[in-house]
Order: sequence, then C-alpha cells, then structure tokens
Amino acid sequence: MLARVMSAAVRGMEGYPVQVEVDLAMGLPSFSIVGLPDQAVREAKNRVVAAIRNSGYDVPTRKVTINLAPASVRKEGPAFDLPIAVGVLAATEVVQVKRLDGFVIVGELALDGRVEPITGALSMMLGLRRRRLSLSEGGAKGGTGEQGFLVPAGNANEAAVVNGVPVIPIQSLRQAVEFLNGQASVEQATVAVDALFREGATDELDYRDVKGQHYAKRAMEIAAAGGHHVLLIGPPGSGKTMVACRLPTILPPLSFEEALEVTTIHSIAGVLPAGDALVTARPFRTPHHTSTAVSLLGGDASPRPGEISFAHQGVLFLDELVEFPKRALEGLREPLESRLISVARAKRSVKFPALFQLVAAMNPCPCGYLGHPRRACRCTPLQIHRYCRRLSGPFLDRVDLHVEVAALSGEELMGEASPSESSAAIQERVLKARAVQHQRFLGTELRTNAQLTHRGIRRWCQVNQEGKALLRAAIERLGLSARAYDRVLKVARTIADLEETQEILPNHVAEAIQYRAMDHAWGALPKFY
Repeated sequence: MLARVMSAAVRGMEGYPVQVEVDLAMGLPSFSIVGLPDQAVREAKNRVVAAIRNSGYDVPTRKVTINLAPASVRKEGPAFDLPIAVGVLAATEVVQVKRLDGFVIVGELALDGRVEPITGALSMMLGLRRRRLSLSEGGAKGGTGEQGFLVPAGNANEAAVVNGVPVIPIQSLRQAVEFLNGQASVEQATVAVDALFREGATDELDYRDVKGQHYAKRAMEIAAAGGHHVLLIGPPGSGKTMVACRLPTILPPLSFEEALEVTTIHSIAGVLPAGDALVTARPFRTPHHTSTAVSLLGGDASPRPGEISFAHQGVLFLDELVEFPKRALEGLREPLESRLISVARAKRSVKFPALFQLVAAMNPCPCGYLGHPRRACRCTPLQIHRYCRRLSGPFLDRVDLHVEVAALSGEELMGEASPSESSAAIQERVLKARAVQHQRFLGTELRTNAQLTHRGIRRWCQVNQEGKALLRAAIERLGLSARAYDRVLKVARTIADLEETQEILPNHVAEAIQYRAMDHAWGALPKFY
C-alpha cells in the first residue's frame, strides 16, 4: 500500500515542501530511505521503528520504502521522523489516509515516541505561507497547509507568530495519530506578539552610566541615526566597551518583519531557546578575537549562519579588532557593503542576510598607552607601525566613523563633571532622524543613509561650494579614497538629518571629516593624539 505525507525542510534561509512517500511491498522485512538523505535522515529508520513500537502500534513486517521528494535535493536533519512514522502507520491503515490531506507534519522522534523540537520551524512556516498565497493567487483550490501545520510542542510558539496557517502542537506520536484520526482534539497554538515586544523592551544598560566621552557618544548617536559602522580607538579603560555595548539602547526598536528575519536565522541555526516565539530585541553579538573566519562569516560543510548573520538587524561588536585573524577581517569587506554573505560549497551555495552595524574597538599601539596623558608608551615606532598595519586600507575604507576615545581625566573618573545624557534622550533624536530618512527613501529599498548607493549620494548628498572646498582639502591632505569620500558624504547627510536640515552645511562636512582618525594616521606612524 502507498501513503503520502506532506512535510517541509529548509534550504539556506528558505523553507520548501517535501513529500514523504511510503510504500509497503511483499518481500523480506526491510526499511530503506531514498531521496538524497543525509546520515541523520538515514538513521531515522531506527528511531521510527522504536517510536512506533513503544507507542503501542505494530511495526510492519514487510519491505518498507520511503521516498523524500523532490529526490534531487539533499535532505538533512531529523525533522522527517514524525512524517515518516505517520506515513508508515497510514500505509498499514492505522491512520486514515484521507485525514492526511492538507496537513504538513514535521518533528524529531525520541525512542519512546515523544516528539522533540527541530531547527528551522519558522522558516518552514514562512515557506508554507508563501506557497499557500501563491496557490490562492493562481486560483488553485486547497493547497499546502490548508488544514494545519503539525509541529513539536517546543516549536509551536515560533511557528504561531506567522498568521495564515493553523499551528497544531504535538507532544507524541500517539497524540499525532489520535488527532489525525479525529479521536482527540489539540488546541491550536497562539502567540500575543504585542505582549512579546513589551516584555523585551526592558534594558538595564544606559548611556547615563558612561562618564565623559562626549565625543564618542556623539559618534555613536550619528552611527545609530544613519546605520553607520564605527571603529573606536583608545587606551585600555577609556570606556570603549561601555560605549559600544550601549549602542542597542539608542537604536530604533525592531519591527515585526525585522524580528521575523532575526528569529528565522536563530531558528535554522538551532540557537533559539525551545518555547521562545520571537526575538524582539536587536541582537548584540560579541565574538572572541580567536574566532575563525568560518564562525564569523558562516559556512562549514553544511552551510550555516555565522556571527555576522546572527547580528542581522543588530550590532556586531569586535573588541581587540587587530587580534582577529586577518582572513576573518578581510572576509568582512564584502558583507559590510552588500549586507549579504554568500557561502559557496562544491554542491550548494547559500545566501544569508548580514545587515548589521559593525562596532570595533582597538588600542592605539601594542601596549595600549600611545598618547596617554599619565602613562608612557613602551612600544617602538616599528612595533606601532606593524600593529596598525594589521588592518588593511580596504577594510578601514568600509568603516564610516573612526573615533578617538581618549583617557578619562580625574574629574571625569570621580564623577564630578556634568552628568551624562540618558539613552532615552539620545534615542528620541535618533528616531526623528530615522523618520526623515524613511520619508526620503519611500519607494526604494533603502532604509538608512549608510545604505546609499553612488546614485543616491549624487541625489541626496549635495554640498555647497564651501563644503566642496573642505572635501577637496580632505582628499589632498588625508588621501581619501573614492569609497572613503562617499562615506564622509553619508555621515554628513546623517548629521544634517539629526539637526533637521535639508541642506548639508559646511559644519556637517567638517564634523564628518573629523571621524576619519585612521585616515589621518595612515601611511606613516599613527598620530591619534
């Protein structure tokens, strides 16, 4: 007898349908799976047989053949356990075949029949919704997911944030069989999305806690307003990490669509905690400087997201920047501009989103005290030169703001200076600047000034003759490349937006040029102070 069960899988970031076909034939008892299964899928036969037996059902003593279609696409992971078990029971008429129509089933089986959580449930759900919408627009009746999406109870919340397909949480194989036969009812999973965003709105960090460093905080405000990348340069203990870690507190809150993108990445990588529905706070990733290029960029034999994708719609903080492997830093060059990472392997190529803000921190020299007002630098000029040369010119060109973070004075350390501004006050200005950009870029794919293309710069970043004179002097004295020149104009555009002016004024250009500290030092020895 033949039975068909609809399931789903993930390829890269996209969910797609998979049909599980089960055929029982005469012959010696055997259990084979075809359709390009990986090792985890091939091992499903052992889990399925044990789960069926331990759930109180008979295992067929016939030749069992499982086909996973489309057969031309490699199938990975244990998510096909539950649909294979249901298909086997449908082929033996334990499950009514007609009841399977319109249901999509995924889940990993434990040996006792429990259904364990899987990775990528949200991607599968989004894929099913897109398929359903395309079928309805094409005039087709019925279609994938018409009745419901049977998922492990641990994945029900993340799948339920997507409207359009009923989500049925399943805890065991027996419960799935009884539900499909109409012998038991299971309450659909629902999620209050608004409540999730309210719960995730609290943050203990605040720029009010940062003493002094008004110049650095001004740069972080500009970075947040325009989505720019930042490099912080200063001695140990000057507050670089404190300034960087508080950037998410002044960024705009995640929208629902952005939260879906972030959650999808965490889901397919298996780092979304079981039972969680949605990532509602902007990610802040801090990989150690011993991280490899693969862990930072993504890849491996079966391509998976890296840190730059986990930081999508958030912040990637690279502390001790020059200590990162050169291969990893140079690999960041393309994603910093394209906001996408393409991982190519011999048999497949996968694209992961990487729309993140880079915030990096480094010391000005190996000992860290070059230019410190109270501590002497012990490095030789050659050591300083080699230290700074670990960062290539093409990489630095792609960082919009190079910010000097000076050592704090005694008055600032003791808290006797003027109190710092709160994150809420800074965020209010950032939101106003983002609203200006939203209106400016209506009808385009652009969202922030940092995403401006060369054509957009010509259209929206015009400066007067005095501003052009400043730019011309910067090109001659600092040796700005074409890319660095464009970034100065983008930053100037953001500064004008923060001041709520349509025209980019000479003072906006002058401030933007100040945030090119590494260009000031490039070509000889560093002269940050």
